[in-house]
Amino acid sequence: MADLKMLSCSVFLVVLFCVTPLGKCNEQVPLIMWSSAGSPLPPQAPPAAGHIVSTAQLESYLQTALSNSPHNVLLFLQDKLSVDDFTMYGGVFGNKQESAFSNLEVALQSSTPLLLPAVAHSAAGAVTGILQEQLDTSPLYMDPETLAQLRLNASVAALLVFRLPYATSADMMSAKEVLSGNDEVIGQVLNIMHSQAVPYTAVYTALQPSRVIEDAPLAMQSVGGRSLLQSRNSKGGDKVPYPPVEFTERGSPCILLWAENLTVSILRENKWQRHDLSAQTFGESATVKLEGSACNESHSRLALNYENVLGFRSFKVIFVMSQRLYSVSARRWFTMDEVILEYEGKRATFNASRAIYAPAEYSYRCESVTSFRYAQLVPRTSKDAANQWRLSFDDFQIQGFNVTRKEFSYASDCAGFFTPGIWMGLLTSLLMVLILTYGLHMIMQLRTMDRFDDPKGPAISVPQTE
Repeated sequence: MADLKMLSCSVFLVVLFCVTPLGKCNEQVPLIMWSSAGSPLPPQAPPAAGHIVSTAQLESYLQTALSNSPHNVLLFLQDKLSVDDFTMYGGVFGNKQESAFSNLEVALQSSTPLLLPAVAHSAAGAVTGILQEQLDTSPLYMDPETLAQLRLNASVAALLVFRLPYATSADMMSAKEVLSGNDEVIGQVLNIMHSQAVPYTAVYTALQPSRVIEDAPLAMQSVGGRSLLQSRNSKGGDKVPYPPVEFTERGSPCILLWAENLTVSILRENKWQRHDLSAQTFGESATVKLEGSACNESHSRLALNYENVLGFRSFKVIFVMSQRLYSVSARRWFTMDEVILEYEGKRATFNASRAIYAPAEYSYRCESVTSFRYAQLVPRTSKDAANQWRLSFDDFQIQGFNVTRKEFSYASDCAGFFTPGIWMGLLTSLLMVLILTYGLHMIMQLRTMDRFDDPKGPAISVPQTE
């Protein structure tokens, strides 16, 4: 009987989500909202099939849901999520051992959830600000370990944000493994809330879709359909979803920083615990502070100050840059000398000067900057605390000098012309050419006989002196 209930819950969840692709599926994410047992959410009419929930509509949904539900809100904010993730990894065909959302399904069984299959990603990105305004409290970025030490009061509103990762090109883990790990985090948090007997309201959504399917009208497809190799953003150019972090000195911009993901990980009990700083750094819900930053003509220092990161109340990420004239190239270059982590009175220092550099009037840009695989960030010494940390910056761009009009200058990309694949191809081709040349040379050295013995004629005599 229990298996039938679990199966029906999964099928119900996926069927509701899968009606959305009947309409235009453009940059949308799902949102699930539920409450603890004994505190049901007020019933609300679901959106029509194919309808994308806007920011104003999402605000109305959340306001109605919070009118009679607990004000201890747990916001599980994942980097990326799409309806297809539930279809592919939800185990909806009865194979519950393969489900990546087992804890989520159990939580939905004990509540009457609010299911919004298609929420505009801009609205989902503003969900933290909407909840903050409705609850009249600041968000606290937490993890299960920190929550276990916190004592909540049911009569006092609290907004607890749990950032969840998603598999990226820089990760070795598959999407299913990451989603299963996120589901375990959700289960741990709900168990802690149950053990403390604190009623709660939970929201599970994402900042961006993990899969995007664009459906153009038939008229547009027949007249000017996209080419197969054309980028999906080629019509409007490369659009930045949020502005970069900007530090100003004396009223003028001095340092710019942008990244799609800023992830830090620490080794605890032989396991890497990671935390994505993107939501705290960029966008409308950013809470980062730039205290301690400074810049002049020769040195720049960008200090990102956070709270409640991986159990540390105070956490800093500091980028130290400098520029000087190099006589060999007869021009000025800037280098990122160090990336420093400061936490609880400790310091971890990564050396970056060997890999991160660009002309002083340019910005530096790299698809992936890490400290563990093809590392550009290297611990300063073998005994430095940086050996217990991992840094991963995706689509990273920074400029510490000659910033004008609050925009990045021309980017010096980290990808060189001769990649390892090109070098392997060139060396292999050179080896094959050498082998062919040697073979042709040996063939050309062959000599045939110029005299032949006729069996019907006299034998050929070769004098000894000849």
